[in-house]
Amino acid sequence: MDGICLTNVEIVLEHEIMPDAFLLIREGIIDSYGQMGTCPKIDSRIRVFDCRDHHVLPGMIDIHVHGAGGSDFMDATSQAIDTIARTLAKEGTTSYLATTMTGTSEQIRDSILTISTFMEEHEKVASPELLGIHLEGPFINSTQKGAQPVSCIISPNLNLFTEWQRLAKGVIRIVTFAPELDEEHSFLKEIQRQGVLGSMGHTDATYKQANVAIDAGISNATHLFNGMSGLHHREPGVLGAALLREEVYVEVIPDGFHFHPDLLKLVLRLKGIERILVITDGMRAKGMSEGKYDLGGNNVVVSNGKCTLEDGSSLAGSIITMNEARKNMAKWLGLSLTEQAQITSLNQAKRLGVEDRKGSILKGKDADLTLIDEDGNVSLTICNGEIAYINRSSFGN
Repeated sequence: MDGICLTNVEIVLEHEIMPDAFLLIREGIIDSYGQMGTCPKIDSRIRVFDCRDHHVLPGMIDIHVHGAGGSDFMDATSQAIDTIARTLAKEGTTSYLATTMTGTSEQIRDSILTISTFMEEHEKVASPELLGIHLEGPFINSTQKGAQPVSCIISPNLNLFTEWQRLAKGVIRIVTFAPELDEEHSFLKEIQRQGVLGSMGHTDATYKQANVAIDAGISNATHLFNGMSGLHHREPGVLGAALLREEVYVEVIPDGFHFHPDLLKLVLRLKGIERILVITDGMRAKGMSEGKYDLGGNNVVVSNGKCTLEDGSSLAGSIITMNEARKNMAKWLGLSLTEQAQITSLNQAKRLGVEDRKGSILKGKDADLTLIDEDGNVSLTICNGEIAYINRSSFGN
C-alpha cells in the first residue's frame, strides 16, 4: 500500500476540531487533510478507513514508562523493547522515552546500551518511536526512594553520567534526580550543557533548595505529589515550588491512586494546560493480569489496578494506559479534546524539542495518530504512517 486515508472523521487539531473530514497519509507523513467535500480521488493503492463516529488525535507520547506486556527496559534486551512497544501501541501511544530505574552501574549501563542500539537499528515503522532515555535514578534521595532499590542509590556523579551518555550516544533526554544532593549545581549545569532536561524527583529538598535549583535551571517535576517533600503550611517543600514556579513542567499519573483526583483542579489552576505532562510510570505488569511482578529487584503486587511493594510500604509504578489516563483527565477536569491532546502529546513534544514533527496534526508532520471511538477507546494507532494497532471490530471486520 502507498498510504492511508481516514474518511468521515473528526480531526482534533491544535486549536479546533474539524468535523466531517479526511486525512491522507503518504510516505509516513501527514500529506493533507480537510473537509470531506475537498477530499481528492483516492486510488486503489491507498488503504481507506471509514471513520464515522471517530476522532483522530495526535499520537500520545509517554515520557515516563518503565515497561509493559511483561517486560521492563531494565531487562536490557531488544525483545523486551519490542514487547513494550507493541503493548504501548494498543493504548494509542506512538512515541515514548524508555525509562530506567535505580540499579547497579552495570545494570543501568546494560540497559542504556541496549536501548541506544535498538534506536540505531530498529526501523521506525509500524511501531511507537523510541525517542530516547529517561534516566530515573540512581542519583536520588533514599528518604524519598519509593519503589527504587535503596542499596543502589548514589549521589549525583557527573563522571558516571557522562560515561552513560557516551554509551547512549547522546540519547539520554531527561534525568530525574534529587537536586539537594547537587549542592553546587555542577551536575545540573553539565547535563543542561549536554541538552538534557533536569527533573526533580525522589527528592527531599526543602522549598528553598527546590527554588534555588529551579533558578539554576531545573524545569521538570517527576510524578508530582509522589517521591517528593510535600506541602506544609510552614514548609512548602518541592511540591510547593513545583506548583508555584511558572517555568516548571509537572508530570502527573492520573490513575486514581497516586493522588486524589480533585488535586488536579489545583494543578490546572496553578500550572495551566501548557505545563501538565500526562505520564503512566507504567511497569511490566501493564497489559497483563493481576498478580506478583518484579520491579528493580523488588516484589510488586498488582491488585484491583493498584501497584504496591509486597510489604505495602510504597506505590510501585502503575498499570494505567495513556488512553485511560487521557480519559481520566477529561472526566476529572472537563477538558476538551484539544486540551486532552495538548497534555498527552503536544506538551511532551515541546519538552523534547520534537514539536516540528510530532505532538499535533499538521501537514508535513509525522503520521503518528490515534483514532478513538465514541466511547474514547482506541480503534487504530498509526506510527510513522504504518498501522501499529487495529481493533478490527471498530471497522466491521
